[in-house]
Amino acid sequence: MKKFLALILAAMMALSIVCIASAEDMAVAMITDYGDITDQSFNQTTYEACKEYCEANGITFNYFKPAGDSDAERVAAIELAINDGYNVLVMPGYAFGGAISATVGDYEDVIFIGLDISAGDLTLDTIPANLYCAVYQEELCGYMAGYAAVKLGYKHLGFLGGMAVPAVVRYGYGFVQGADAAATAMGLTDVVVEYVYGNQFFGDADITAYMDTWYQTLGVEVVFACGGGIFTSAGEAAAKVGGKVIGVDVDQSFTIDGMYGEGMTVTSAMKGLAPTVKTMLGKVQAGEFEGGKIDNLGLVSADPAENYVQIPETTQYTDAFTADDYAAMVAAMFAGEIVVSNDITVSAVTFGTVSTVNEYGNIK
Repeated sequence: MKKFLALILAAMMALSIVCIASAEDMAVAMITDYGDITDQSFNQTTYEACKEYCEANGITFNYFKPAGDSDAERVAAIELAINDGYNVLVMPGYAFGGAISATVGDYEDVIFIGLDISAGDLTLDTIPANLYCAVYQEELCGYMAGYAAVKLGYKHLGFLGGMAVPAVVRYGYGFVQGADAAATAMGLTDVVVEYVYGNQFFGDADITAYMDTWYQTLGVEVVFACGGGIFTSAGEAAAKVGGKVIGVDVDQSFTIDGMYGEGMTVTSAMKGLAPTVKTMLGKVQAGEFEGGKIDNLGLVSADPAENYVQIPETTQYTDAFTADDYAAMVAAMFAGEIVVSNDITVSAVTFGTVSTVNEYGNIK
């Protein structure tokens, strides 16, 4: 009986590990979502991480861009990559959920790596052995950004989300919690957070006008622009009055400052897309890839640099909030001394205990 159970266990383990024979047999394709590899966000970060790893390890690499923004066009790009001989596919963003669900079962010898793709984005009863997905604890880096902003002296903040999908909501709720915690630590009762969603992932004239009202009429000092290209509306409005912006997903200081003026970006709430890519490609190359799961990545160390959620070195630290202060905050989070809620079933107002949160719903 024991021997039989051991055989069953071994078989189950074999089903959860998909191997590529060697680096010579490994060919990596990154497939973009509806953006491109110069978007200074998900696509560019993923592309550069794949390219850097593959070049360093002598692995064939290319990227594919779907012809349009639909599941059918993403499926076509996946199939084109596979037909061209690529056997490790890396795809960033929840928009790939439908395309992965439609194809992963048809190509069991191809490894699918999905970034920021949750179970809710997929239409699969189970996660197959050739699929690995990573999601991130956005509430943690949102908290870091909100805490840093108030500690750095900003007391009138704004959160401009894209669409109110779970990841964006977690970012926003973490941001409010961080701002509120910093206000509590500093004995402040006059911190205000304006809170709204654009209901789209790009800026336009209507959203820019809304941001003009925040910066020029309400007196908002800094806006956490959380949702793809929606930062353009915050940046355009901020530039008119010397306002500030907080970036998202990656270190957006180079993009935002480059477009709207040096020093505009206070900090960014970042996901560890590049570390995830390099870790997973390393496991594939070593024959240690384990699929069949969705990892929820966050803090793995008291050292900020080792975590999958961070704020960047370009954060505009001052004596009021230093890099050492940030490290101490992360250490406290890792130790469980700071607990950040990921409950998105409540209102943002719930998290304003000493601060005021004004929640407006959707702009459009």
